Formats: sequence, structure tokens, C-alpha cells
Amino acid sequence: MVKVLLGTTKGAFILDGGESRTGWKVSGPHCDGWCINHAIGDPASGTIWAGGGSAFTGAGVWRSEDGGESWQLTRLTKGDMDDWAANDPDTAAFFGITGEPLPFESDFQQIWSLNHSHGTLHAGTKPAQLLASSDKGASFSRVEGLTNHPSADSWNPGAAGLVLHTIVSHPSDPKRAWVGISAAGVFATEDGGGTWERRNRLSNAEACEGHQHPAAPRDGDVGHCVHNMMRAPGGGDLLYQQNHHGVWRSTDGGRSWDDITSGLPSTFGFPIRVHPADPQTLWTLPLNGDSQGRFPPDAACAVWRSRDGGESWQAMREGLPQEGCFFTVLRQAMAGDAEEQAGVYFGTNSGSVFASTNEGDTWLEIARHLPTILSVETM
Repeated sequence: MVKVLLGTTKGAFILDGGESRTGWKVSGPHCDGWCINHAIGDPASGTIWAGGGSAFTGAGVWRSEDGGESWQLTRLTKGDMDDWAANDPDTAAFFGITGEPLPFESDFQQIWSLNHSHGTLHAGTKPAQLLASSDKGASFSRVEGLTNHPSADSWNPGAAGLVLHTIVSHPSDPKRAWVGISAAGVFATEDGGGTWERRNRLSNAEACEGHQHPAAPRDGDVGHCVHNMMRAPGGGDLLYQQNHHGVWRSTDGGRSWDDITSGLPSTFGFPIRVHPADPQTLWTLPLNGDSQGRFPPDAACAVWRSRDGGESWQAMREGLPQEGCFFTVLRQAMAGDAEEQAGVYFGTNSGSVFASTNEGDTWLEIARHLPTILSVETM
């Protein structure tokens, strides 16, 4: 059974496609209509987490242990409503605010990313910090090794702010992980988060040549505005990232990066997805450019697939809109399932979800008229 978990600007939604991945049913909005930047699930326990927040609500993580029927909220930081409540008992009663201190006060406004592996739930924030929970999201502590990284005072925000938007875990070693921060780049730990190494080095200096864009590679580094990153299955720590400027591959866990953008229609896009069993198969969804509208080139949507690790690319268009298509697909809004023939899913800022149950060959719109979709994951 496949469920698609959606984070949107008006709560979390769940799409249920059953065993056949057809007849999709929508439930939601969940999480009291909070802005949910990322929702994930644990198939072993059935637990669903949804992280988000805003300047008004503060940041928090919602948890459901019954498939989305009921939810518990762990509030982490204050929002404007806490200031209102402090001066008005009726407002406090309306929002259920007791005045109890929150664990991170006003340190960050939103949860932007979640990852559950090896019994730990990690959360990335805006501004960029990494949190960890060993009790399924009931409480969190700060991963100080990343917060106190020697380069932290030089991290520059991307257009959405300084966000820790991607958390990648190693499948068998709980001490190893990677994170993506816009616009500070890729960081990796091999000691459970005690120390972190910044990993943005190019595999060759020539990759810097001929790029005039501010986010392009320079000074021996790939551009630091990484948009999304995923580890391929198997050994060897093969990573792929969609950057603000180009698509990149690392065969050594991020210690060096190769440009694999050639063959794509643009250098700009947000998400990337890797096949659950084939490390050489991946998908991305290029957009026309960061300052040209951020929609599919020529207003015709295509998911681009590679079967050879990014050496060549093929546009997959069947079932996708080919005229007047001006939507955006954001950095966390593409996901895949682990069925025998892998499914791929993406959501749009215009509220549609498209699915392929044949690895991208053909596509079907399985939901529409939802709020702006910020993230897509499967369970």
C-alpha cells in the first residue's frame, strides 16, 4: 500500500492509492492548517510527522500514530500569537496557550525538513540549525556540532532564507549523515553529529569556467546554494544534488562533485529523485531559470530521467501539460516509492499532484486544487 504525504501552505494532506496505486483518495487538511514544509512517515510503525510553522505560530512538529486520524503538536518556538496571548487571556484560551516556556524560545521560525532513521528523528530549521529527537518527536535537542561549525558566521541565506532543507541518512551507519543548507552547501558527519565537514569541492577546476551566474561554481567549489540532495542505493556513498546552478554527482560522499547538467534544458531546478534500487537511474524537473519565472521551459512540463548516472537525459512528457504550464515544483516536492516498478510523484505550487507508476514513462494527475504544495513523500 502506498500513501503520499503532502506538506502544503494550509496543512498536511494524505493521498491513499491502496495496493494498486489507483483511485487516489485525499484526506486533510491536517495539523490545524499550519504551514507544513515537510511531512514524512515511518512504514514500520505507521507514525507520520509534519514539520512547519510561521512567524505567527512559531515552529513545531506534529505527530500522528494512527494514520492521520489524530495529531499531537510539539511546539518548539514562540510566534506572534504568544505575544498576543501574553496580553489577553481570551486570546490565550482561544489558542490553548498556557504560557509555559518553549524549549527554543525565538531561535527559529519554522521546521523545514525531517528525517527519521536509526530510531532518531532529525529536523532542520529556518534559520539553519539541526535538531534531534530520540522520543519520536516529543522533545528535541540541538545538534551543537553543526550549529557551532567554524564557518557558520559566513553562511549566506538563499532567496527563501537560511534554511536547512535536506537531511540524508546513511542506511546502515547511524553515525553518518549529510545535510543541505541554502546557501551554505553540503555538510557531512561521520561521528553522529559531533563534528561536520563542509563538502562542496569540485572534481576539477575547469567546471568553474564559463559560468557568470552568482550561484555558479567558483573558487574550486560547486555553488553553495544546494536545492536538494539524495543518496543512491548501495555502497560507495553515491550522492546526487540539484543545485541552484546545475545538477551534480558525487561518487565519494560529497568530497568532490562532477557536473552532470549537460543534456538538460536549463541549469535551474529544485528537486531530484533517485531510483530505490538502481543507483544510475534518477529524475529531475528543470525550470526555465531563477529570474525568468521558475516554470518549465517553453511552458511545457517534462520530468527528465537518466539511466546512466546523469551522463545522458531523456524528457518524459506523456500525461504532463504541454501548453500554458507555468507552475513551479519546489525542492522537497518530488518523491518515489519502493514498489517493484518504482513510482515517482511530484506536487506543484498550483496544487496538483502528478504520479507515474512506470518510472516516468507516463504520468497521471492524481490530485488537484490543493493548496501550494511544499513537499511530497511516500509511505
